[in-house]
Amino acid sequence: MERTARERLGERIRPDGGVVLLTVECQQGVVGPDSALPELAAAARTSGALRNVARLVAAAHETGVQVIHAVAERRPDGRGANSNARLFRAASRLPVQQHSGSAAVRVAEPIQVAEEDLVVRRLHGLSPLAGTDVDPLLRNLGCRTLIVTGVSANVAVPNAVFDAVNLGYTVVVPADAIAGVPADYTPAMIRHTLALVATITTTDDVLACWKLPRRSGGSVGSGGTGGAAGAGGAVSRS
Repeated sequence: MERTARERLGERIRPDGGVVLLTVECQQGVVGPDSALPELAAAARTSGALRNVARLVAAAHETGVQVIHAVAERRPDGRGANSNARLFRAASRLPVQQHSGSAAVRVAEPIQVAEEDLVVRRLHGLSPLAGTDVDPLLRNLGCRTLIVTGVSANVAVPNAVFDAVNLGYTVVVPADAIAGVPADYTPAMIRHTLALVATITTTDDVLACWKLPRRSGGSVGSGGTGGAAGAGGAVSRS
């Protein structure tokens, strides 16, 4: 009998099967009340995307799924930051700066950061993966499937998805747990771009899969033996 879409998703994101949840730039200076990008912050909140990210993070904590929070920040002196695109130059002039150590780079409520979560900070570029610690951490954790959430659907989220696919990971995107501007851009990005390279699902479907009975076997991070864990090993694709 052919498996349903939810059954296929459940197999891909089993808590004991090498899955990691990534939140992208869900920080106070981006999606918080005092955001440097108020239109994006409003979209993340009014769409329910930020609340759904928080729901996924809470469920990950309950089921033992590893969470990584990718945060973008900048030194006050700008040292090492990009200036080779209009976006970077505009960001450097915003009234709220994502300065290292400031409140702006703390993960925003209602997302709760647990002791076992990993927080990866970057000072450069557009991608949470390129040139950061995320890929080595995923490999050491035995990750095979990466669930990508957060902002923005305009830049950082598609960068994360493409980089993860290029590195050999299977990517899952809960469509209601990402946000961008304008509001109608996010579904267009999902339909015409992300759906070509990632499994598109919903927060409720992920949560439903994580409520299924857990299979026996090592969890992510318990032994570093799954998928890509081994030096230079290729990531298994589901």
